[in-house]
Amino acid sequence: MSVIDPIRKQLSPIHPEGYPFIGGFALASLVLFWLWTPLGWLATLATLWCAYFFRDPPRVTPLRDGIVVAPADGRVSQLANAVPPKELNLGERPLPRVSIFMSVFDCHVNRSPVDGRIERMVYRAGKFLSADLDKASEDNERNAFVIATANGQRIAAIQIAGLVARRIVPFVREGETVGAGQRIGMIRFGSRVDVYLPEGSRVLAAEGQTAIAGETVIADLKAVEVGRAFRVI
Repeated sequence: MSVIDPIRKQLSPIHPEGYPFIGGFALASLVLFWLWTPLGWLATLATLWCAYFFRDPPRVTPLRDGIVVAPADGRVSQLANAVPPKELNLGERPLPRVSIFMSVFDCHVNRSPVDGRIERMVYRAGKFLSADLDKASEDNERNAFVIATANGQRIAAIQIAGLVARRIVPFVREGETVGAGQRIGMIRFGSRVDVYLPEGSRVLAAEGQTAIAGETVIADLKAVEVGRAFRVI
């Protein structure tokens, strides 16, 4: 194994959305090397970070009717019961909500939490508050997917922009059928994804837990699995 193999493994594959940014950083690095070598090295580090940010590794998604997988990489920042945004038409009763905060070092490709059809897709302009604030769910720019399962349950995955994020990019359209773990969009750069679950769902995640998009099971819609206990080691 060569010295660069671990680096190649971390930086590939790269999502096509990242190519223009990586190319821009690389070009800036060449110019800065010509102007002043130390700046060129700093720009090279920034180029490597950009490639790391846009990585799109394959994921192994567990398949079982009723389970909900994490739509984003990052830290489970909050578990709460909250009234979903009005534009989702999910009613005015509080629903279980799992919030996952993505730092600028997390993979930002978002994935569908369940199998189903995208019943509703709504974009809403808004502010760019820090994504780890609770009010970001209501005030920040966001793009929401309401996914209807074969059993008629509706799950909402909401991409929320943060302080650094300036564009939410969906990969799917309203009416499309998606599979659990399928890529549905990304947010550039640093943000949060909220998942609203139907009443009676059993949340299987814990605050502070690190989630992996498409792999980490965060809830059970059938409430078949017993609740989990957690400890910090």
